[in-house]
Amino acid sequence: MIEFSSQQKQEFIDALNQIMPYGKYKGKRLYELPGHYLAWFNRQGFPDNKLGRRMALVFEIDHNALKPLFKKYFIYD
Repeated sequence: MIEFSSQQKQEFIDALNQIMPYGKYKGKRLYELPGHYLAWFNRQGFPDNKLGRRMALVFEIDHNALKPLFKKYFIYD
C-alpha cells in the first residue's frame, strides 16, 4: 500500500477545494465544476500551471465517478 505524507494529503484536499479564479464558474470550488466543463479543458488542454494540474486531478476524479469517496474533504460554504 502506498503511504502519503500529511503534506501530500493536504495538497490533495487543497486541490479539491481551490476556488476557480476565472471563467463561467468563477468563484466555484474545483470539485463543484461540472464534468462537461472539465472534459472540455481535458480536450483543449489544461492551463500549464498549478491550477491546470489541480483541474486535471479533479477531472480524473469526476470522470472515474470517484467524487463520493472524497466528499468528507469538501468544504461547503
